[in-house]
Amino acid sequence: MQIASTNIGERMGRSQELSDSKRGPVIGGHLCNKSIRDISWLLNIPRSTVSGIITKWKPLGTTATQPPSGRPRHMTGRGQRMLKRTVSRSHQLSAESIAKDLQTWCGLQMSPTTVHRELHGMGFHGRAAVSKPSITKCSAKRRMSWCKARLHWTLEQYLPGCILPSVKF
Repeated sequence: MQIASTNIGERMGRSQELSDSKRGPVIGGHLCNKSIRDISWLLNIPRSTVSGIITKWKPLGTTATQPPSGRPRHMTGRGQRMLKRTVSRSHQLSAESIAKDLQTWCGLQMSPTTVHRELHGMGFHGRAAVSKPSITKCSAKRRMSWCKARLHWTLEQYLPGCILPSVKF
C-alpha cells in the first residue's frame, strides 16, 4: 500500500480554489465509475473537494467557477470609513445631509436609504432623545436641600422596616 501524501500540512486547512485543469480529471474519474475515495487518493485532493466538484458538475454540466450570487456592494471600504468618520464627528446629521457630504467628498452617489442601511450595519441606530423634565432653579434648590438633609443617614434610616443581615468585619 502506498501513502498518498507525506506532508500533513499539504492536506490541512483551507487552500486556494482548484484550477480547471485539476477539476477535469475529477470528473473523468467520476465518469469512469471510480469512487470518491479512489479519485481523492489518486489525485491527492481531499474527499470533500472531490465530492463538491462532482456535486456542482451534475446540475450545471461544467466545472467552471460560477459568478457569486447577489448584487455587488455599492459602498467601498473607503466610503464606509468616510461614513463612520462623518457620523462620529456629529451624531445629529440626517441621512440626506450625510449622503450629500459623501457625494462631495468621495464622489459616491448614494441614496439616504442606503446611508441609513450602512449606518445600521455599522451599529449606529437612530434613537429619539429621552424627554427630561426641565429643572428650574426652584426645583434644583429643593433637590439640593433634600440631599443635604439626608447626607448623614444610616442604611436603616434609608430602608425602614427592612431586615438587614449583620456583617462583621
